[in-house]
Amino acid sequence: MAAGDDQPPLTPAQPHSLAALQLRHGPNLRWWGLLTVMIGNMGAVMAATTINVAIPAISHVFALGPQQAQWLATGFMAAMTLSMLATPWLLQRWGYRRAYIGMLVLLGAGGLAGGLSGSVGMLMAMRVVEGLAAGVLQTIPGVIIMRAFASHEQGRAMGIFGFGTVLAPAIGPSVGGVLIELFGWRAIFFFVLPFCLIGAELARRMLPHSAPGGEAVDRAAPPPDAASLALLAGSLGALLNGLVELQGTRPPVGAGLVALALVLMALFVRRQRHAAAPLLPLALFGQPVFAAAGIVAFVYGAGLFGSTYLLPLFMLQALQLPPSQVGTVLLPAGLALALTIPLAGRLADKQPVYLAITGGLVVMALSFVLMIGVGQGTAIGWIVAWAVLGRLGLGFVVPSLNLGAMRGLPPPQIPAGASAVNFLRQLGGAIGVNLVGILLGWRLQVYGHGPDGLLRAFHEVFVLMALLTVAAAAAAWRMKR
Repeated sequence: MAAGDDQPPLTPAQPHSLAALQLRHGPNLRWWGLLTVMIGNMGAVMAATTINVAIPAISHVFALGPQQAQWLATGFMAAMTLSMLATPWLLQRWGYRRAYIGMLVLLGAGGLAGGLSGSVGMLMAMRVVEGLAAGVLQTIPGVIIMRAFASHEQGRAMGIFGFGTVLAPAIGPSVGGVLIELFGWRAIFFFVLPFCLIGAELARRMLPHSAPGGEAVDRAAPPPDAASLALLAGSLGALLNGLVELQGTRPPVGAGLVALALVLMALFVRRQRHAAAPLLPLALFGQPVFAAAGIVAFVYGAGLFGSTYLLPLFMLQALQLPPSQVGTVLLPAGLALALTIPLAGRLADKQPVYLAITGGLVVMALSFVLMIGVGQGTAIGWIVAWAVLGRLGLGFVVPSLNLGAMRGLPPPQIPAGASAVNFLRQLGGAIGVNLVGILLGWRLQVYGHGPDGLLRAFHEVFVLMALLTVAAAAAAWRMKR
């Protein structure tokens, strides 16, 4: 599927070789491939986001406490973050077609078994299974866009893909709420099955069985380093559990787990220097532009996921808006994001991507600063305007970040680069959500839960979001090198 790759060693006589698919579908093959991975990715995003509306019902059925319920989302996030780094090996070992269909089968199996679960242990295990599949499904599209599209088309392709990606979480909670009312919480898990079935059928028809670059699959490719996997899994588990404990009743336990996570992460990084098949090739960060993009991805992920959690909570608790009105306020922002991304993708083909990323982050930071002036007497129109402004800024970052990170990499390093950028963004997001919760809880202890105390606490957290975003903008400016 690569625009600039050498002729693949596979012959047109093989029905699923790259050459045969190009003969069958012509130049539109790359767009069919983009549609295929977009549908699978939408299923993965749906699995990640729709669970939030089902947590109250699941907690009631299985008598879960708040921390146990949080692991329905946290376990998924940890598994997804871990599997992202295994994507290059999966593509080399199995090729596009088998790897993508395999992950869709895994996602569908996790959804089906999760919906049929009779115990909380089974339910959480299936969330981990879904997360493992989702991490790979979210990483492969970036590889395909960088290899299948010419450089002057990559921004447009990333914009179209980004539109589908943000559309899923925009409609997911609403559709999920309707499904729960009609069929119960189990329908949330079954909801991913149509995406898996349609995506798998399209992948069977449109994706080649070759590895990236049209290379033949290598069944002897060494698997990811087992010690690296164990260290990373232990670090992620300790970190996320520790951050949850810091928000609960056992802060000393949480602090100990976070310290353990940092030690394990340091050992993981050290291991990458000596492992025969490292999960995270440190040579990538020898490229100055990629190193800057990695910093942007991590800090931007923390600000993005943290603000996505913070904004609805601010309107519900501090502004005392009813849930229906919160949805009405956020809808224009979601539509603005969906419409901005394709436009920003086209601009990324014509302008230096560091300008789009830096400008978008500055606009996001400005929206957080403006939120500091919002109180209970603020007109709804201004709240909508600041939320839209933030999503407009975000729309310019989404299609440009991966492009800016990977355009300077040699083609063989693109799969590892895509995995690393997604990993860092997801890791930043996991930390950002919990950081918002910790800081908000701390400031509420200081100011109290009265109307004035709530506003002051939330306003100070918006200051944190603005500072994080400005830091990401400073790193993005370094990408101009």
